[in-house]
Amino acid sequence: MSSDNPTGVTVRAVRAEDHAQWRALYRGYADFYRVEQTEEMAERVWSWVNDPGHEVNALVAEDGDGRLVGLAHYRPFARPLSATTGGFLDDLFVAPESRGSGAADLLLAALRGIAEERGWTVVRWITADDNHRARAKYDQVATRTMWVTYDMTPGA
Repeated sequence: MSSDNPTGVTVRAVRAEDHAQWRALYRGYADFYRVEQTEEMAERVWSWVNDPGHEVNALVAEDGDGRLVGLAHYRPFARPLSATTGGFLDDLFVAPESRGSGAADLLLAALRGIAEERGWTVVRWITADDNHRARAKYDQVATRTMWVTYDMTPGA
């Protein structure tokens, strides 16, 4: 372990052999937001993050013992008004027992590096208004915008 990372947590791209641990983390994420997520839904996301041709990618945070303690799902998105591409962080989750380990910081830093490598002009995400712990972290690394988010149901 290095002095700048005393917990030994590292971040890397997800691998096929991570499936069971990734699934446990993703289940925790869905439970946190009280979203019903079937195994079929989770398997579809797993297939996306393991398909090099799909837009969704995944990073995982791994502790010094090789246990996955966090995940981040992200993808590029077009920004027509600025004629640029940005990155969207869809999901960020750290296991409750690993919060405070620096895993969230490392996942966000890795995503910032990916954005720089790919020439993205921004990394954007949303979170629940009452997700106070996450928002405190986000306020340290990003700028809260003035934009209000809306969801429209197709075909309604």
